[in-house]
Amino acid sequence: MTKSNFPFGFPFCAVTGNQPFKLALILSAINPAIGGVLVSGPRGAAKSTLARAIVDLLPAASKLVTLPLGASEEMLVGSLDLQQVIKEQQVNFSPGLLAKADQGVLYVDEVNLLADPLVDLLLDVCASGINVIERDGISHQHQSRFILLGTMNPDEGELRAQLVDRFGLCVELDEKLEIAQRVKIVQLRENFDRDPQAFIDSYQSQQQLLQQQITSAKAQLAAVVCNTQLRTLIATRCVQAKVDGLRADIVWLKAAIAHAAWRGQQQVAASDIDAVAELVLSHRRQGAPSNQPPPPPKEPPPFSRPPSVESPSLSSDNSNSASDNSGEWGAMTPISQRTGQLDREVLPATPSVNHSKSPMVTRTSNKLGKIIGGQKVSGAQQAAPLSKAIDWFGTLSHAMGQWPLTALRFKPAKTGQPLVHLVLLDTSGSTLSRQQFGQAKAVVQQIASRAYQQRELLVIFGFGNQQVQQIMALQKAPKQLDNILDNVKAGGGTPLSDALTTVLDYQHSQLLAKPMLAFRNYLITDGRVSQQVTGLKLQGQTTVIDIENSAVKHGRGQEIAQQLDGGYIQLLA
Repeated sequence: MTKSNFPFGFPFCAVTGNQPFKLALILSAINPAIGGVLVSGPRGAAKSTLARAIVDLLPAASKLVTLPLGASEEMLVGSLDLQQVIKEQQVNFSPGLLAKADQGVLYVDEVNLLADPLVDLLLDVCASGINVIERDGISHQHQSRFILLGTMNPDEGELRAQLVDRFGLCVELDEKLEIAQRVKIVQLRENFDRDPQAFIDSYQSQQQLLQQQITSAKAQLAAVVCNTQLRTLIATRCVQAKVDGLRADIVWLKAAIAHAAWRGQQQVAASDIDAVAELVLSHRRQGAPSNQPPPPPKEPPPFSRPPSVESPSLSSDNSNSASDNSGEWGAMTPISQRTGQLDREVLPATPSVNHSKSPMVTRTSNKLGKIIGGQKVSGAQQAAPLSKAIDWFGTLSHAMGQWPLTALRFKPAKTGQPLVHLVLLDTSGSTLSRQQFGQAKAVVQQIASRAYQQRELLVIFGFGNQQVQQIMALQKAPKQLDNILDNVKAGGGTPLSDALTTVLDYQHSQLLAKPMLAFRNYLITDGRVSQQVTGLKLQGQTTVIDIENSAVKHGRGQEIAQQLDGGYIQLLA
């Protein structure tokens, strides 16, 4: 059995292509302090195969530990040894996956689907290298230093930005294989499936040579130096990439030193810096690559056709160009305005979400007394909301020395509702007056920023040009939306009634799949619509943000807010 815990693991050297991913894994094996590797790519791109195969090239004591998506917090950080408590009334710590992965590899497949509580725990341990467990009067800590490997399919959702940055290197697999390569890969897999042991033996010499090279590079890592000129080059290129903080600079230097050691050199060269640049910057870059021209603009959404006729003048109020009651500009060419800036916080204070829809219920047992969860039940006093799951850790540690048990503790009920910020952005022609559309996009950016800070979900719809389109699919709110918003164009009429109907259908379908979802809706419009919206109240709380900027109001923003039974905010006086 290989160290990767698979009876017949596919050899690292037998994987065809994926050179950037292979390099990232090798550099992390040479210097685990780089911070691990995140690989993003489509299904069937050998992500998991390579991630599991790298452990066979590490020292003999290294292990590959897999973190399942459905793991509990106790499984990850460790738990109380219940058998020891019951038999000997002693509290012993039972190691979790973080302890088992120490000095090895912690592998998370589909890391973007990992539950937030587990992500929080990983962030703490990745930052300190120490796993600290404190609960019910029990305190324990141990070293936990490992190579963190994560794979993900970007089509299945984004990864939290805080965890993305913790990965030292990132690889985006977009390699297009030639027909001959595809045939070769299938043939290799067929040979492996036919006789795994013979296939592994045929690559044994290559595997051993690669392992020796990694060991040698690791041994001379401390002897590699980098001069001030090249350190300045790293800092300059980080500034050009507009990265946050200094983690990119630190990781880049470590990766370049590891690459020089990999080449058997004791001096970092410019080629080492270039070789690892994209691995360091691909998930941190906020500007265009410093050594490449800016990427071409993305294709606009289906409802944002490129201009083909001269646009109407936008230098003054559009009250003469648009109908007084509808604001519909007919078949005018869609026009874009860049995302603007707002000098104040537009959104109201975030109201609390009602997490519990039923009264708190306290469960007692006649045999186990009337102390549940550490709280006495008497008169009007109520315990905190509890689940049906017994907290054996808390129960046994609290009742140390007492047998049989006189009280049970239950785990807190998980009653939090995932919150979805749903944005309805008016993309009709009337919003183009006086840069209203750019300011409307800035409001969307504010909403996204607040949702990002709270780790909440975001979905954006646009309605204009007599169409309703989804601008951004439901996902965890990203840190920046400029690239998406700047490509959204405005023009044509305002199908508000159609937009609300579409959103209602969307909400109903989401609630059927996830009944605990809570919606907070934002309708951003200048109110220049003729359609009535009575009877189209959305699920959740709704706020109408009126972006009309003119001395005389032609829109119906406040009236729409009343019809939707929602709040009203006037963006500009």
